[in-house]
Amino acid sequence: IRCWSNIPFITMPLSRAHGKSFAHRSELKHAKRIVVKLGSAVVTRGDECGLALGRLASIVEQVSMLQNQGREMMIVTSGAVAFGKQRLRHEILLSQSVRQALHSGQSQLKDMAIPVLEARACAAAGQSGLMALYEAMFTQYSICAAQILVTNLDFHDEQKRRNLNGTLHELLRMNIVPIINTNDAVVPPPEPNSDLQGVNVISVKDNDSLAARLAVEMKTDLLIVLSDVEGLFDSPPGSDDAKLIDIFYPGDQQSVTFGTKSRVGMGGMEAKVKAALWALQGGTSVVIANGTHPKISGHVITDIVEGKKVGTFFSEVKPAGPTVEQQAEMARAGGRTLAALQPEQRAEIIYRLADLLTDQREEILLANKKDLEEAENKGRLALPFLKRLSLSTSKLNSLAIGLRQIAASSQDSVGRVIRRTRIAKDLDLEQVTVPIGVLLVIFESRPDCLPQVSALAIASGNGLLLKGGKEAAHSNQILHHLTQEALSIHGVRDAVQLVNTREEVEDLCRLDKLIDLIIPRGSSQLVRNIQKAAKGIPVMGHSEGICHVYVDTDASVEKVTRIIRDSKCEYPAACNALETLLIHRDLLRTPLFDQIIDMLRVEQVKIHAGPKFASYLTFSPSEVKSLRTEYGDLECCIEVVDSVQEAVEHIHKYGSSHTDVIITENEKTAEFFLQHVDSACVFWNASTRFSDGYRFGLGAEVGISTSRIHARGPVGIEGLLTTKWLLRGDNHVVSDFSEHGSMKYLHESLPLPQRNAS
Repeated sequence: IRCWSNIPFITMPLSRAHGKSFAHRSELKHAKRIVVKLGSAVVTRGDECGLALGRLASIVEQVSMLQNQGREMMIVTSGAVAFGKQRLRHEILLSQSVRQALHSGQSQLKDMAIPVLEARACAAAGQSGLMALYEAMFTQYSICAAQILVTNLDFHDEQKRRNLNGTLHELLRMNIVPIINTNDAVVPPPEPNSDLQGVNVISVKDNDSLAARLAVEMKTDLLIVLSDVEGLFDSPPGSDDAKLIDIFYPGDQQSVTFGTKSRVGMGGMEAKVKAALWALQGGTSVVIANGTHPKISGHVITDIVEGKKVGTFFSEVKPAGPTVEQQAEMARAGGRTLAALQPEQRAEIIYRLADLLTDQREEILLANKKDLEEAENKGRLALPFLKRLSLSTSKLNSLAIGLRQIAASSQDSVGRVIRRTRIAKDLDLEQVTVPIGVLLVIFESRPDCLPQVSALAIASGNGLLLKGGKEAAHSNQILHHLTQEALSIHGVRDAVQLVNTREEVEDLCRLDKLIDLIIPRGSSQLVRNIQKAAKGIPVMGHSEGICHVYVDTDASVEKVTRIIRDSKCEYPAACNALETLLIHRDLLRTPLFDQIIDMLRVEQVKIHAGPKFASYLTFSPSEVKSLRTEYGDLECCIEVVDSVQEAVEHIHKYGSSHTDVIITENEKTAEFFLQHVDSACVFWNASTRFSDGYRFGLGAEVGISTSRIHARGPVGIEGLLTTKWLLRGDNHVVSDFSEHGSMKYLHESLPLPQRNAS
């Protein structure tokens, strides 16, 4: 425990031997010693006169937070010239205005011209003010900062270099943040970066080379270079085909075209890359990122240290497989080829996958056994978890049956005409079904999800990215291999991709230019996290499954206990399991009510009493903390209502629009419930557990959606399709349909083509 200003906090156990850079972003959280280089464009305002104070304050806050975690932070900063320029302009304007007011009168003030200011003079005037600003900002976090000005000679003179090294180490030992800058008041004019490619030497010509030199000298774990662009692009940013490079490897320079340098500062992106590669060779990891974007600058440094996909990460370790961006592009290209196949060919792929699930049963179960053994070794023995993770012969047989259902029902899914309109003579319009594009399906410990979702994507002609939980890695690997084997029979192997890299789910959710729809399959917490993290990509799913069963006064005694038992006890961890049981008030203290309670006790279901139910009891079960609780276990809430109308109102107030049930023999009451409950699935005298794609005859589902746009309830093939409009004309132009034109709109509905009888 360390203390600053009498406030104790726990420091992070950070330590690693220097000498080799981190291989993956996920390892950056172990960085102990970090250099943050602030480019001129980051520190200065858009008019280049003065500092971007809000941005600078945010950077200081992030550096302070990391410093107070026990890391050793150093800042290489620009900004002295811009700050000095602001001060000198103010002084010149003030002196000119006084002089002209005395000699020429106020009328000539508007003609004042500001002379060109020499950069060294600006640096001399701005350096003290810049440091005073840093000191004031760091003081807010009880952190001391110290200024060090250096030149190239300080690194070439052995004695000065040792002195600099010793000073920096002593400052870090005392928990002081060193703020380093080139002494721009005395530096010579910039020269070409001719020696940046040297392995053992780098000249300090700008703050990029200074940061790289300093990082290597101080055996720094991480160098963060902040500029005014998102990172390194494969061509100049702003050009049509420019793509942000996520990971840059030594030797990749040949594939990059560099543009001009930033609006201020001395180093362009080429200088940054050369400096970064030099630091990388010295054992320091490097990330180049945008420090000016208003949406990310407030957390860009901490995001990088947490291993999030921000900017360009420089790594010496090139992965064996493609990057996730490349996989997404492969999935899109493969999906388009898949969509262009004949329906029979897509069905043939799914039939082949169904056969492989049974033919390769032994290999699949062997891989699954490895996952179960690893889970056991890690102490993950919770029964619901193991049930989700385990595969069996019967599960594989059920999967194969479901896949064959999908194949049989997919014959006319893609390219189906759903509307035909004759706009005018020889001008016909069609609305046809088409795939959504590239789907990202994120699923936890359920390997059986992989072939189900793959089959639905194949049937609907969508490219697919799969991100499974690492607890099912062996099972997912063989199931994906079999999926690609099935796809290979028609040359579309790449349409389904399994993400095996160390991508964080949050990073995947930011690929809005590559992914069209995200479908989470897992816990409500997973779904909520993905909905929060998704940046511009729609998320199909539900965050909670708070399902209700309402027992009406006219309910059948025989049906009530069967339906409630199945809804709650058949699989309590499922999203379609009963969570709240609503009882009509007239049923309290009746034999039917006693039977319900006895059945729940026999099944070892823990009962929580709703507020109204508790008020009727002398000794009640524990009162529920919230009526919006998804237990996911052998627990449920019981609440009392006075009517079917009140049951509907309760469901609307506390439910999650998933699945809700009424048990009654009164058809009028049942129809009122069915029509008025606004949920994805509303049932009469049937278990909540029927809310499932397989049980609905969809073959399988990618998930259950509670959203109100596009797809709702169990989502099968239809939910993975959108539409496009096809207009076939013959030299038609809109001007022909004007008031004095020669043509008139008809807007006649045309018959649809016959659907496949199968």
